[in-house]
Amino acid sequence: MKVKYLYQQLVSHFSVIVIAFLLLSLLFSHYIEQFVYANKTEELQTYGQSILRDIQQDQRSSDRILKSYGQVLNGRDIQYSLFDENSAIIYSTGIKTPLISLSEKEWHDIKNGQPVTVKQDFKRFNEAVTFVLLPYVQNNRFVGGILLTSPIKGSREVISQMNTYLLITTFIALTISLLLSWILSTFHVRRIKRLQDATSAVAQGDYSVRIPSSDFDEIGELAGDFNEMVEKLDASMEEIENLENRRRQFMADVSHELRTPLTTIRGMIEGLKNNMIPESEKEKGLQLATNETLRLIRLVNENLDYEKIRSNQVTLFKQDIQLVELLEIIKDQLEGVAAERNNEIFVAVDPNILVFADYDRLTQILINITKNSIQFTDNGRIYLRGYMSNTNCIIEIEDTGIGIDPDDVEKIWGRFYKAIVSRTTNPYGEFGLGLSIVKSLVMMHNGAIDVTSEKGKGTKFTLSFPVQNEN
Repeated sequence: MKVKYLYQQLVSHFSVIVIAFLLLSLLFSHYIEQFVYANKTEELQTYGQSILRDIQQDQRSSDRILKSYGQVLNGRDIQYSLFDENSAIIYSTGIKTPLISLSEKEWHDIKNGQPVTVKQDFKRFNEAVTFVLLPYVQNNRFVGGILLTSPIKGSREVISQMNTYLLITTFIALTISLLLSWILSTFHVRRIKRLQDATSAVAQGDYSVRIPSSDFDEIGELAGDFNEMVEKLDASMEEIENLENRRRQFMADVSHELRTPLTTIRGMIEGLKNNMIPESEKEKGLQLATNETLRLIRLVNENLDYEKIRSNQVTLFKQDIQLVELLEIIKDQLEGVAAERNNEIFVAVDPNILVFADYDRLTQILINITKNSIQFTDNGRIYLRGYMSNTNCIIEIEDTGIGIDPDDVEKIWGRFYKAIVSRTTNPYGEFGLGLSIVKSLVMMHNGAIDVTSEKGKGTKFTLSFPVQNEN
């Protein structure tokens, strides 16, 4: 059986409040009782001491003093008696017994000059009383004492009245507490219900849901965390959808790209097998088949390389590399490819600059970006630059090509990114993993890579590598 959270809160709050008020009421009631009886015994002691003092100071007027006190104390419902050393009553305003009935311990204490107080006595008098015994000493000798009594009913009436006020106060406080508890519980239940409804909506695939949040308490912080989680889920789902769309497009492009060289190779093999290719064209055909085979290998290797990098299976062997030598090597390797598009490659770097990196992977990075620049530049220039900035080695690769559309600048790092047709001479657009691999390799070097481009004027890639820590 499900019990609503509101009822759980109310029951728990009600139980705690009731138990707390009961304990407080019992403690306070006990305190009131002790206070009233202590106050009564103190009052009796004060009157008793006054009577004994006045008698001792003016013994000849003792009868007048006793009668005067009797009238005053009678109005306060207090009776008193004087007794001698044998407990015989000498004077009394209410008690008619000839002797004072005291226990052995009480008689021992009073003889030794110690006052005796009893807050509640139910046996020795006609009614339940509070009484006080005070010794009367003359010339250091016990000669008697005074007994003062007051009915308990008076004290009980005071206690009962105070307990009534306490009960009323407790009831009012309990009612207010329960009302506040209900309001707070309802408030929290509504907030939790919003979280529950929002969670259900997210479970159904609605990532647009948001709930009010604040730093007021843990539930508010939970709401903030929930909103942040939903935003990340929303972004993740969009990314997954984009990746899936890119993957499908990538697979379609790969299928087309693989089909083309395979068709070429198959046609060439069939032609050679059936002697359908003239002798003068065989060398050209074999070269074409070789080129297409190399292209297939490159496509497969790109995918394998990216998977190794993504799964951290690549180990870097960093060393200090003469940047000018590396850039000159890259220039020599790619000058032929650049010349096919009437492009020129220029190197501008300080001969003393060293870059701390893995030689093979840095070469892979620079060749990939430079090839990309050559591919999208006709009758232009490609600049390879290097310089130091603070504690970083900066490498720039800039072209005067067709540039990148502003909407595509941040997309080029995507694994399945495909450029629009207008950016490439390939009628199917450019695709692959090149720049995604480049960025991953740069990150593995604890470096950074950035790209700036202006449509129709060119593109510049800027790479930053930290220098070797000498410590």
